[in-house]
Amino acid sequence: MKNFAFIFARGGSKGLPGKNIKPLAGKPLLQYSIDTALASPSIDKVFVSTDDSGISKVAVESGAILIERPVELATDTSPEWLSWRHSVEWVEEHYGEFDGFISLPATSPLRGVIDVEAAIEQRMKVDADICISVTPASRSPYFNMIKKTQDGLVELVNKSEADVTRRQDAPEIFDITTVVYASTPQFVLGNYGLFSGKVTSIEVPKARAVDIDDIYDFRLAEAILNGEQ
Repeated sequence: MKNFAFIFARGGSKGLPGKNIKPLAGKPLLQYSIDTALASPSIDKVFVSTDDSGISKVAVESGAILIERPVELATDTSPEWLSWRHSVEWVEEHYGEFDGFISLPATSPLRGVIDVEAAIEQRMKVDADICISVTPASRSPYFNMIKKTQDGLVELVNKSEADVTRRQDAPEIFDITTVVYASTPQFVLGNYGLFSGKVTSIEVPKARAVDIDDIYDFRLAEAILNGEQ
């Protein structure tokens, strides 16, 4: 089975300018995803899709194969799924057909090889179209998440049939993370969203599920990495 890893990193980040190659504990953020992909036994090749020359340089120097992303797929409003489809088509044209499409966003530098391998195995084990990564949610729509009503009051987002007075009594809730997405080229080319088919998941601990969107996320990841060194 031939699995290819893909990292999608455009140059126009606004939440944290230049974040994809911003040095994190001594190396560019992007390199963490590349290093993990290269270290994963089930991954055969690693590709980086980008529109940015600085990101391209880091990608190639780190051992990835470059995919030049069209400008129209690198805007703030461009759905990343279209970049997924572009990359699958490009790779099939230049490297032939492959079996597994694995997306490893650059914004999750704390993932481990164990997470990548688990997602690949889980998707195949249950014959799902895609395996996503999740982590336990801090809040629950059954217990401490509320919405406003038209009369100025508030109510729980999801009302349980029975009164939930303790968090332990509420259904277990998870947040989707950007640690790993394991799918197939066929699913990516034939659909337009994660939940267009059969979806399974792996659970990732919060310590490996940090998703860097702004400077506060970046500092958290840095603190975790520095604490491990």
